[in-house]
Amino acid sequence: MAAQAPPTVEVALSEGKSVASPMRHSARKKLIRREDHDGSQRIRFAVQAAFLALNLWIGLQFYLFVRWAETGGQTAAVSRPSGVEGWLPIEGLMQFKYTLWSGQLPGLHPAAFFLFTAFALSSLLFRKSFCGWLCPVGTVSEYLWKLGRRLFGRNFSLPAWLDLPLRSLKYLLLSFFVYAISTMSAAAIAHFVASPYGLVVDVRMLNFFRFMGTATVLVLGILGVASLLVRNFWCRYLCPYGALMGLISLFSPLRIVRQKGACIDCAKCAKACPSALPVDKLVQIRSAECIGCLECVAVCPAKDALALQWMGSAGKRPVRGWQVAAGVGLIFFGLVGYAKLTNHWQTPLPQQVYLRLVPTANEQQHPMIGEHRE
Repeated sequence: MAAQAPPTVEVALSEGKSVASPMRHSARKKLIRREDHDGSQRIRFAVQAAFLALNLWIGLQFYLFVRWAETGGQTAAVSRPSGVEGWLPIEGLMQFKYTLWSGQLPGLHPAAFFLFTAFALSSLLFRKSFCGWLCPVGTVSEYLWKLGRRLFGRNFSLPAWLDLPLRSLKYLLLSFFVYAISTMSAAAIAHFVASPYGLVVDVRMLNFFRFMGTATVLVLGILGVASLLVRNFWCRYLCPYGALMGLISLFSPLRIVRQKGACIDCAKCAKACPSALPVDKLVQIRSAECIGCLECVAVCPAKDALALQWMGSAGKRPVRGWQVAAGVGLIFFGLVGYAKLTNHWQTPLPQQVYLRLVPTANEQQHPMIGEHRE
């Protein structure tokens, strides 16, 4: 009688049988199914949707504010939402340095400091969670590649010889901004922020998207198509803010930890990872590309095989998705609430200043930073 072929991983998983490692056919591991219900992705999607809705609301309010100023106050009066400063990460980094160097909170655009601090602290404690849980661009990017997977039946990966140099682009962009800011003194930063250009840099950003040229539309179209085909294309290759959050997350006390004894080598975690990390081959995930999304943990079928844990607590109770959401929310709302309670949230500028500068935002000249360096 002919010997039966060993069961495939998928068949064995569906029947609860032991599974032979695809790399070591002689060694079989018994699947002990996890009994807990993993709701991390529903929680994460809810947090992403809520933060995306918040940003859309801020964007609408900011647009109405700009239209009010452009029409000389003829449209309905709408206040400038300070949350728009979260869209200016470079200014947030500048304000962060200003606070450290001067020892005092910025008087203009102070929300940029608090938002940057909240996002950086979230990434420090919870594995680049800003990118995986909060960033509206990251959320849209995730929607796109998941839509692409439905349309084409799969997502595509770039070959290693191209993937690695492209990933370095975001660090090159980050290094340019970090170098420019590192050469500025606290006085130079204050001068930049208080200049007519610095006061309406957010309006210039809005105008960039309101009055896009052919080249801009073409570039955005290419990025959109690339995001449909490749998972997190923008985040993986081009986002300097994500690169910074990733470097900060290297010091995070949290790690995705794989227990080799419980792992059945099904590789579902690696297939689910939006950052294309070889989760099934590592004991701990320390990469700056890990966004703390917990998708790998959510799809793992084996009990105690994969978990998000504090360093030095292997085998102990893991960190759940709701705990990450609660921690990120506490940091974000705690810092924003503190800023509002201490009157360090709104920019104290008279309305007349906006009425004068907003209509001519694109005409404002970049201040000569070189004259204010130390």
